[in-house]
Amino acid sequence: MDPNRIRNIGLMAHIDAGKTTTTERILYYTGVTYKMGEVHDGTAVMDWMDQEQERGITITAAATTCYWNDYRINIIDTPGHVDFTAEVERSLRVLDGAIIVLCGVGGVEPQTEKVWYQASRYKIPRIVFINKMDRVGADYSDVVNQIEEKLGAETLLLQIPIGIEDKFAGVIDLISMKAYRYNEEFFDAEHILTVSDVPPEYLEEAEVHRETLIEKLTGLDLELMDLVLEKKQQPSEQAIKAAVRRVCLDNNGVPVVMGAAFKKKAIHNLLDAILDYLPSPADKAEIQGFVPKIEKRISRKMDEKEPFSALVFKIMTDPFVGQLVYFRVYSGVLKTGSAVYNPNKNRRIRVPRLLKMHSNKREELAEVRAGDIAATVGLNDVSTGDTLCDEKNQIVLDAIVFPEPVVSATIEPRLTSDHDRLDEVLARLSAEDPTFKVHLDSNTGQTIMAGMGELHLEVIRERMKREFNLQTRMGKPRVAYHETVRVPAVGEEKYIKQTGGKNQYGHVVMQVAPLPGPEKFKFTVRIENGVIPAEYFSAIEIGVKEAMEVGVLAGFPVLYVEATLLAGSYHEEDSTELAYKIAAAAAFKKAFREAKPILMEPIMKIEIIVQDEYLGEVIGDFNAREGKVTKMDVRNNLHIIDGLVPLSNMFGYATAIRTLSQGRANYSLEFQDYIEMPEKKMHEVLTNQLGIYTLN
Repeated sequence: MDPNRIRNIGLMAHIDAGKTTTTERILYYTGVTYKMGEVHDGTAVMDWMDQEQERGITITAAATTCYWNDYRINIIDTPGHVDFTAEVERSLRVLDGAIIVLCGVGGVEPQTEKVWYQASRYKIPRIVFINKMDRVGADYSDVVNQIEEKLGAETLLLQIPIGIEDKFAGVIDLISMKAYRYNEEFFDAEHILTVSDVPPEYLEEAEVHRETLIEKLTGLDLELMDLVLEKKQQPSEQAIKAAVRRVCLDNNGVPVVMGAAFKKKAIHNLLDAILDYLPSPADKAEIQGFVPKIEKRISRKMDEKEPFSALVFKIMTDPFVGQLVYFRVYSGVLKTGSAVYNPNKNRRIRVPRLLKMHSNKREELAEVRAGDIAATVGLNDVSTGDTLCDEKNQIVLDAIVFPEPVVSATIEPRLTSDHDRLDEVLARLSAEDPTFKVHLDSNTGQTIMAGMGELHLEVIRERMKREFNLQTRMGKPRVAYHETVRVPAVGEEKYIKQTGGKNQYGHVVMQVAPLPGPEKFKFTVRIENGVIPAEYFSAIEIGVKEAMEVGVLAGFPVLYVEATLLAGSYHEEDSTELAYKIAAAAAFKKAFREAKPILMEPIMKIEIIVQDEYLGEVIGDFNAREGKVTKMDVRNNLHIIDGLVPLSNMFGYATAIRTLSQGRANYSLEFQDYIEMPEKKMHEVLTNQLGIYTLN
């Protein structure tokens, strides 16, 4: 298919904004499904996991394909819950455009900000769909103001509503100046939608908004500016659409449309906006990467005639076909049965089957081309972020960066005989989810699993039970702390040993110093030429990095540290890479102990929405949890509290806030950053929680 007629898009938003419901309506009106699924009934096609249907939330990103006006739209429906942010991260890496779904009442909520900035990092063009315009308190102008204030985006309002709240009947398109009314009693496209001229009572408002839209576009788009200001012409409908598309693709503005997905209103307009304004694979000129081994930067055109290249962005365990590997094709063509090369693992792989995924259903394909999103099975030793490419024209595409886990807990099987099975299942689950980590505590012998939140670990444990028939016991969740230093300090270590008849000699003097973010580690060499040959520098750096995996305070990983090689010595016959690696690790730990080490704890960004009568109790409880209020606002007679709070004080908060507000208040958490812990709290954590009584 012509790449210009393909759209690879994702739906993203805060939890409960209506992403999955919107996707279900898109699938129905594009003819993929014959019946609309509902999230609250557990019948949504895209929420296919048992837990998604029971909890009413999206847990894993699901991919599907539909067709609208002879265009192919590949859709990924992503989770809104912060615990599953990895699904959003990997989806954004391979998408060309995104729909940000906002609630017409709630507006820009915390997770909206998170996904917005994730999309900005990948320079993904976006359109905003203001959903739930039929709800009491829905206000599109307030939501538009929030987009501009909270997200710093230039909005391009393309529609205004016909009626508000329960009288919402459709939208007026400000470009075509047509009214689109939807009758929710009908399901088919022929009867549900009627198009007419703008009703007289809305004409003045529509003309004002249209004028504002054209003014904004002339300031953002040179072609339209030339047409309006220089040639003094009124822009045509096609000229305005072309200008909106250019501004959207350049990420200089965000088209805003609206509707009510649950009531089946304005989905047709949203589909048209996807085709009109979001990019095709052809609009993404080149993909960046580097040549393996020599690490020379190169780029590939998104063209079928280029050598094959693709990025693995998701791995899932399917009970029927085994391990499913999702990938996005960036260049070339791949046919069933042909071989590809994985430069990350230095392996040649044969692709036995190619699949087009529709949620958890599969359709066989003969080939995939540049711009396609597809899946395959039977690929072993492939990880998320790996590149698949032509062996004769190798490229390693830029990998996906995932956040570090912030919560950990012990896990053990209920039956002693299941220990080996537990290790196998945990390995498979951690291969699927890069934010789920597993390690063995060398001190206690316990298996520790770490994730993005309590819900994340609960879902993992439930998957073990349902998908692998493995009963487990999970310990109380524990915060994943980190360690850092507060002052510079120097450590020296000589490693001299005779092993197997060969002597070992390494001598390193290392300085450790605090490193302001965002860099988490930096290794520098400040040493005279020849004191230690440059060929040993990489071994010294590896030794430092290995030492950083287990800190000296309580065995937590080390962050935000600069290690500088100051001095050392060299023995012409006995010096080896192993000796320098061991000496560097020991010198780093010596310096770390003298550099006033401190624990760092994860700080969470929180938004609490509470009624006036419960405000005092909720604020009092929040302050008791060492929370810091950063902003307070009133919206639709509700108090919106933004703040920062240590994750360690937020376990069990869902129950607490329900009790304080009789179940009427709600909140959302997302990870903000790691910060240094107060000295008193650190001693309390080391002694009471971890059972460590000294700082040495």
